[in-house]
Amino acid sequence: MSGLLSSFSTVSATAEPVSMACSRTCAAHSDYRALRCDCRRPGCWDAKKVIEWNGMKRKKCVFAQHAQISASACPLSSNQEKKKNTPCSKIYQEVLEAAREKFTQEISFLSKDKDISLAKILLYVAAEDEAFMAINRQVDSQSLSNERRSMMSPPDPLEWDRLEEMPLAGKNISQWMSELDLIAKEVEAELIPRDIGCHLAEVLEAVNLVLFRVRGFKRASIPIDPKCSYLHSVLSFQNGSAILVSIIYIEVCRRLGLDIVGSRVGEDFLIWPRMVNPEELFKVTSGPSLFAVVNGSCVENPKSRASELTGTALLGLDIASKRDIVGIALANLIRLYWKRASRLAHGLMLTSPLRNFSSPFENLSKHGGSNTPLLRPRDLRLAIMASERLLILQPHDWALRRDLGMMLYFNREYVEAVQELSICMVFAPEEESEILEPFVEKLHLLRLESTWKSFGYSDQLTIP
Repeated sequence: MSGLLSSFSTVSATAEPVSMACSRTCAAHSDYRALRCDCRRPGCWDAKKVIEWNGMKRKKCVFAQHAQISASACPLSSNQEKKKNTPCSKIYQEVLEAAREKFTQEISFLSKDKDISLAKILLYVAAEDEAFMAINRQVDSQSLSNERRSMMSPPDPLEWDRLEEMPLAGKNISQWMSELDLIAKEVEAELIPRDIGCHLAEVLEAVNLVLFRVRGFKRASIPIDPKCSYLHSVLSFQNGSAILVSIIYIEVCRRLGLDIVGSRVGEDFLIWPRMVNPEELFKVTSGPSLFAVVNGSCVENPKSRASELTGTALLGLDIASKRDIVGIALANLIRLYWKRASRLAHGLMLTSPLRNFSSPFENLSKHGGSNTPLLRPRDLRLAIMASERLLILQPHDWALRRDLGMMLYFNREYVEAVQELSICMVFAPEEESEILEPFVEKLHLLRLESTWKSFGYSDQLTIP
């Protein structure tokens, strides 16, 4: 799939793409609005209006104290009542929106790269996707109930109502962050019997021992299970994509005060400690080198560019920023979900509709409407969500914006597709804009066609 393996260069974010990506995600689901409660009660006692008569004043004071005690107990009971009465779908919708907002704040270009937490950002990604899938499960359950014409018992009320409390594989975001702290403490315990001034190699050996032997983390060669692409699932099941295992390695070492850097080499993302003489990483005494243990089997694969690296070559690689690393993880999510969405349309590429298309009036019925390939809607929406997040990082990446526009087209969101592809034409090279222009015009016609159908007209308008 073109456009997703482009380099992740840091560019300044513009306000318009960010707002469009966030608003589209919210609009793609049911429109819920949070209730706003005003706790100021007009009937409460006002000290400025105390009646001066002693007896009445004393009674008023007693009433005020009683009111304050009742008010202090009120928030707890109201929160419990809110959790009990708020529909689950509404809570998930609020979490979905809050997770995107938190992601945008954490990855903002106003933040310094060193202050960005890779773990927290990826947990927000997982929370947003999990909330979306939970909403879909409830819709499917309701549809099944309607088809069977049977009354199903309503789902049990959630025991949480905020993003920070949402369970991901049994733990909330704070608890998963604590899990990384625990792994770092296990490494420290492994270093205690050794010399106080441990050499860098010994620290890395301790990290490798805890992660890959004690904890049993493994890199999935071809991650086809979505669980391998979410941080909380990898921490829970110890099996994940190479980039997720590398991120866990980086986060654990950061807690130990060890600076781990990385770089994209071919199809692989490699990590190593920042050091003056990296040749030590390639020394082989017994078994694989430290560099091979840290990065997995790709280093020993002769077909991989990583197998050709040396200590000197590492010094010449471009170090990836934390935003770049997040971008690689999101690009992997896009590829994963697009493959799952297009499983029944073997060989379908995002740019397939752009081929051999020269006029907006040519083969309109062939390219659009009911002849659009049928894709799996849930996986397609998850790919769109990942693409929207990546555009927050890369708002000027025309190929990425083109891919998002094409996914929206496949999802029959023609208005949004026209919007993204029109912006793409501004940043794309001239030859690419010429290819996109007739297709965007076709999308305008498809949008008009859908409007005609909504008013009861037939598929083809005839002139009497």
